Amino acid sequence: MSIKNPKFLKNLSNDELEQLSADIRHFLIQQLSKTGGHIGPNLGVVELTIALHKEFDSPKDKIIWDVGHQSYVHKILTGRAEQFDTLRQYKGLSGFPKRAESEHDVWETGHSSTSLSAAMGMVIARDLKRTNEYIIPVIGDGALTGGMALEALNHIGHEQKDIIVVLNDNEMSIAPNVGALHNILGRLRTAGKYHWVKDELEYLLKKIPAVGGKLAQTAERVKDSLKYFFVSGMFFEELGFTYLGPVDGHNFNDLFENLRYAKKTKGPVLLHVITKKGKGYLPAESDKVGTWHGTGPYKIETGDFVKPKNTAPSWSGLVSETVRKIAREDKRIVAITPAMPVGSKLEGFREEFPDRMFDVGIAEQHAVTLAAGLAQAKMKPFLAIYSTFLQRGYDQIVHDVCRQNLNVFFGIDRAGLVGADGETHHGVFDIAFLRHVPNIVLMMPKDENEGQHMVYTALKYDDGPIAVRYPRGNGLGVPLDKQLKEIPIGTWEVLKDGSDVCILTFGTTIGMALEAANELEDRDLSVRVVNARFIKPLDEQMLHGIFSENIPVLTIEEAVLQGGFGSAVLEFASQHNYEHAKIKRMGIPDTFVEHGSVTKLLKEVQLTKEAAIDSILTLTPVKEKGMNYG
Repeated sequence: MSIKNPKFLKNLSNDELEQLSADIRHFLIQQLSKTGGHIGPNLGVVELTIALHKEFDSPKDKIIWDVGHQSYVHKILTGRAEQFDTLRQYKGLSGFPKRAESEHDVWETGHSSTSLSAAMGMVIARDLKRTNEYIIPVIGDGALTGGMALEALNHIGHEQKDIIVVLNDNEMSIAPNVGALHNILGRLRTAGKYHWVKDELEYLLKKIPAVGGKLAQTAERVKDSLKYFFVSGMFFEELGFTYLGPVDGHNFNDLFENLRYAKKTKGPVLLHVITKKGKGYLPAESDKVGTWHGTGPYKIETGDFVKPKNTAPSWSGLVSETVRKIAREDKRIVAITPAMPVGSKLEGFREEFPDRMFDVGIAEQHAVTLAAGLAQAKMKPFLAIYSTFLQRGYDQIVHDVCRQNLNVFFGIDRAGLVGADGETHHGVFDIAFLRHVPNIVLMMPKDENEGQHMVYTALKYDDGPIAVRYPRGNGLGVPLDKQLKEIPIGTWEVLKDGSDVCILTFGTTIGMALEAANELEDRDLSVRVVNARFIKPLDEQMLHGIFSENIPVLTIEEAVLQGGFGSAVLEFASQHNYEHAKIKRMGIPDTFVEHGSVTKLLKEVQLTKEAAIDSILTLTPVKEKGMNYG
């Protein structure tokens, strides 16, 4: 596609727009079959995106995409179609709005429920500067369940400033939506064109001869009661919005009619648009569980996903299935997810224990405190949550869980670099923001066998909050012990002995550390490799031993350096007066890492075997084999 900007849309007829919609769907299906990406959400917003760009003047008018995975059509219409071969690839087109990519991307979103707050900020700035642009946040019905979105709705309704909120209602976020607000939207979907009914009603009431105040008051009461009759629980109108819709999000006549009505309406407007997620591609259109929300490459003809052959279990599956196994014996175990039952592989748990599995929607703060409440009542809550989304519940971790020392088990999924989703989704901050909070135990396994034992350890632990980090993707394929066992809290293990240098690492970087140590043996350098599986508490007994031997230490972590595991080792050395200790740290530098394959990203941040060897060589002199050192 050779589109440069959206101006060409102004002169197209509806028939031509229908053809453009078909062309864009064909383009998306073809391109995403090669690169993967968020196909379901984008196939659903083709007509809506075209209508917005035809009716408004981006970038003067600000179109803000909540959870930017629905912005691919926007990217095509703003001149980036030719870059779609690079979508979500290293140094390529981002899968989310990116301000550096285009002036049309006015807000960056990878997490949900932020668009309304950002839009309100832009509205206030517009009014203070006395400019006249439209501000149009586009938010999904799933994202609308997030607490931050509801806070913003409350503020927008109070301020009564001009803003057009487009509610893209496809009845799903990633997985099927849950909650009372979802049920309200369900009633609205079946209510017909509410605002037209309301206008007709007002017109008829005005024709009643106004004989005395009582009749006027009666008319108002009739109008209000009929409003509630036609649309049960007019949630948005009570918040101060003019509610328009529901509107068929695939019908240009309806879209343009309502967008123009919205532009003429003073104060906040909520335009409720009904779309079909995956529209135009049968496998995605018929998806009911979220499989086609975001995918890797696939075969267009069959809808089969192209996946590398890997017999090892996924990390998410290993953890959730181990929890499920233990839950058969311990009826206190309850599983919680903030809208990620598929990603966190909790379908099996939900099927076996439907009354002990709770999907709370996109509400991470609530999920954390819900778990705290369960723990206070002596249950055993397991909160399966991506590292990047755990950030959103940080105050609840500190205030509600750790401060009360409640026995919540956090399963921190997607820990480390995650690849194509990029900087909004990398799980690289959780060590730094959890390690300094009192009472919490934080661990990460070297392989899936140790992983299942860590899950067992976490569920047997009774002394406060405990967390297991695990990466995206599949395990190593190691054999799994049949008998689960507890790992003593705060204990590390030596994987390879050595006397010249010691590497302290854990999780995904252990393999790289062992390779570096083995290569250095060819230079007569003896490198000890320690599986520092407990990030908090540290194995203080082992650390005292290492520093007493005066062995240089290299710490390696696939996480940010500031406040991370290496910082903990430095703090230990300082606290215990090991002033001559030689410590070097490897980790992610003080920057946001963009998208790309994990291998390329690790190379970019210098978390490689070669970098580990170079770091070790700066810590200790090296002897080359065959040389005479007499």
